[in-house]
Amino acid sequence: MSEDKLFSIGIEEEFQIVDPKTRELKSHIEQILDEGKMILKEQVKAEMHQSVVEVGSEICYNIKEARAEVIKLRSSIAKVAKAHGLEIAAAGTHPFSRWEEQKITDHPRYHGVVEDMQDVARANLIFGLHVHVGLNDREETIHVMNALRYFLPHIFALTTTSPFWKGRNTGFKSYRTKIFDRFPRTGIPDHFGSWGEFNSYVDLLVKTGCIDNAKRIWWDVRPHPFFNTLEVRICDIPMRIDETIAVAALIQAVVAKLHKLLRQNLGFRLYRRILINENKWRAARYGLEGKMIDFGKQEEVATVVLINELLEFVDDVVDELDSRDEIEFVKEILKMKTGAYRQLQVFKNTNDLRKVVDFIIEETNLGLNI
Repeated sequence: MSEDKLFSIGIEEEFQIVDPKTRELKSHIEQILDEGKMILKEQVKAEMHQSVVEVGSEICYNIKEARAEVIKLRSSIAKVAKAHGLEIAAAGTHPFSRWEEQKITDHPRYHGVVEDMQDVARANLIFGLHVHVGLNDREETIHVMNALRYFLPHIFALTTTSPFWKGRNTGFKSYRTKIFDRFPRTGIPDHFGSWGEFNSYVDLLVKTGCIDNAKRIWWDVRPHPFFNTLEVRICDIPMRIDETIAVAALIQAVVAKLHKLLRQNLGFRLYRRILINENKWRAARYGLEGKMIDFGKQEEVATVVLINELLEFVDDVVDELDSRDEIEFVKEILKMKTGAYRQLQVFKNTNDLRKVVDFIIEETNLGLNI
């Protein structure tokens, strides 16, 4: 990757396919995929469950391009769904549909995952946002990843959209992450001393039959096995386009800032996974309404305060990336709260999970060209 492709962006969003009459998930991916591929070609694909559709952007060289791509992809897949009398919905879990009633996509890869992991795989009916940021040196990628791990709970807290599971209010702002924790090789990774050390880890897992390739490593952040990108995978899918773009811009800015410090030989302190996991737990449980640990001060601090500090931390690279408008929307998220909070407010006012689904669909469609 050349220097001009440094900090390029790729965005993948996983959507629910919903029947607007019953408000339940609908295993309808094959029809949507056939028509979707005519429009979007390889930018649309199936996931393990037939009630999930994933779209992925082209490589974008700035956040403005990324916004245009996300609008195009959401709009296109929403139109195809509507043509079949269906809707797409952006939330980390469906409020009441049951995984036991969902069909598995007929593909050798997914059959292999189910054979390997059984009900853990079948129950993995969750929907996320993955953001890729381009880096052109694998050694630098590992060192940026090491430092980025500290900020993952802060970023995650901005995206929580999965308070419900199988018709229950779970008490979590993101129950999606608790479902995914059942998989092996998930969560916050250890830090690695070098790219060679990471490769040795992957080689050992392949050699011993744990994985067939590094795509079976599903950490919250990982060096992508086939692209020169660092991939952040911790986020629930946000309901609104503006939220997805703000979070992608923040991730890009954090990577750029940490890369800048690395190039200046200014190391960022590395914290142990067991400490970062404490903040991830708090983000999953409380979203933006809770507190996290400031490890430097060794005290609890309101999550909103820490996110504002993160915005200050990246401020000197934001104009270089031409993403100030998009980053500013993070402050709007802090005001209106995440999708989980907003879903819970609808449920509090209506006591009807079908109304929550209607709200999710409405938010998903905001700003689309349909």
